[in-house]
Amino acid sequence: MFSAIFMLVLFSASAVIANEKVLICYYGTWATYRWGKGKFDVETIDPNLCTHLIYTFIGIKSEGTVVSLDPYLDLAENWGRGNFNKFTALKSKNPKLKTLLAVGGWNEGSAKYSIMSANAAYRQNFIQSALKMIQDHGFDGLDVDWEYPNRRDTVNGAADIDNFTQLLKELREEFDKHDLLLTAAVSSVEASASLSYNVGAISKYLDFINLMTYDMYGSWDPVTGHNAPLHSGEGDKSADPNSLYTVDMAINYWLKAGCPPEKLIMGVPFYGRTFSLTNPDVNSVRAPASGAGIAGQYTATNGFIGYNEFCQKLQTESWTVKTDEKAKVPYAIQNRNWVSYDNPSSLVIKTEYAMSLNLGGVMVWSIETDDFNGLCGEGDFPLLRTLNKALRRNIPESTTESSDTSSTDGSDTSSIYPDTTSTTEASDTSSTDADITSTTGDDTSSEQPSSDAPPTSDSSSSSPTTSAPDAICVAEGFAANPLDCSSYYMCVHQSDGSFRSFQFRCPFNLRWEQDTFTCNYPELVDCTV
Repeated sequence: MFSAIFMLVLFSASAVIANEKVLICYYGTWATYRWGKGKFDVETIDPNLCTHLIYTFIGIKSEGTVVSLDPYLDLAENWGRGNFNKFTALKSKNPKLKTLLAVGGWNEGSAKYSIMSANAAYRQNFIQSALKMIQDHGFDGLDVDWEYPNRRDTVNGAADIDNFTQLLKELREEFDKHDLLLTAAVSSVEASASLSYNVGAISKYLDFINLMTYDMYGSWDPVTGHNAPLHSGEGDKSADPNSLYTVDMAINYWLKAGCPPEKLIMGVPFYGRTFSLTNPDVNSVRAPASGAGIAGQYTATNGFIGYNEFCQKLQTESWTVKTDEKAKVPYAIQNRNWVSYDNPSSLVIKTEYAMSLNLGGVMVWSIETDDFNGLCGEGDFPLLRTLNKALRRNIPESTTESSDTSSTDGSDTSSIYPDTTSTTEASDTSSTDADITSTTGDDTSSEQPSSDAPPTSDSSSSSPTTSAPDAICVAEGFAANPLDCSSYYMCVHQSDGSFRSFQFRCPFNLRWEQDTFTCNYPELVDCTV
């Protein structure tokens, strides 16, 4: 009898562990250089709010060896800030936490990864150097963020698909010797993912596949659209079917292509996409747009706004907030400004959807644009706390006082998706209006970045310097080099009131664009040097 009870308890415990959902959180390290209430350091992270934390990004050299892209920030040597070690030390506050190091990202491009993955010796350079960096700093694994195989500036074209699979296979073989995690961030929608991945093959080698189910529409499109619609919504019936992208479509593609649901992690954005309306009186979903809309006060990138930035605007400015009842996401309008974003309510619905499909969990891009200071009356980290509750995770309560005006408790929402595995065609009618007088990735359109990440630096010139003229650094943040369009400075405010500068160089002959704080193609940058 005792044996039977013991086995039942053991089985039940195993079932609970197997059914636990992960909450994977990316941390954009460049947020430490933002000013004021937008500044987000490693010390700002609450290690209890994520099951896995991912530090972004490292890069690679031409022969495949991994390298820090910001040695001053990442490493402790040469009076650096040592954020690698600070990040992994968060596990002392939450022993269950797993920390991973991400390699790649939008600004790293695809060319170096295309070359590396095609060469057996370069692959081993990559694997062994990544292993050493991970072990030296106490990380639990590697997240591969090659954006994207067989796309953008690829060198080897369609051969990238099999080469990426081979790279993951060899990584898996080496990492298994050291009990390390291996994950990847991937394109979400079929039109993009089918060009880059052998889904069934890569699924065998990855612990989790982080699906970038956002950036489905943005200011690169001629009409407004939702950043991350769960389903088809307003205006979609009259749209070209080949230009329709939804979270549901993306997830179902990956499942049908052979990804086990327990490995598939649904991505959610903690930011919005902003548009400038062509005609403020024509302001529905898929209304004509004329480029990027407002920028956030901290991220300072037109077309992009963090939730922490936009929730403050909703408190201090007059906006009309609507919910697309079919797409299950909100959007907001103010004169010519049009913003698509996610809020606590839409995140609860998306999480329930993911759980109804028995997906492995939810991924966040990225934690530093949550309202981590609790400035909007919902407590600190309201989006992260919403996801934790929706995933039925027990976490410490917020230490910041919450208002009663907005609920973020996922448990209060009835089961919206009890057995759903696909969605029906959306109608073109329903939306909810709410006038507020108190006051924004995976590219599916034109290869836009999936974050407001600053440019990466060339490893040959990324060591800290103090060579910037005094007139360059007048405020903390990034500054253009008036003598060289291919480089830029990072200005860090010192305790004595002065600024310390660090010079970086854009990769791949790109040019620095001060308006967007990114390295861009030369033909798109107005540079007169």
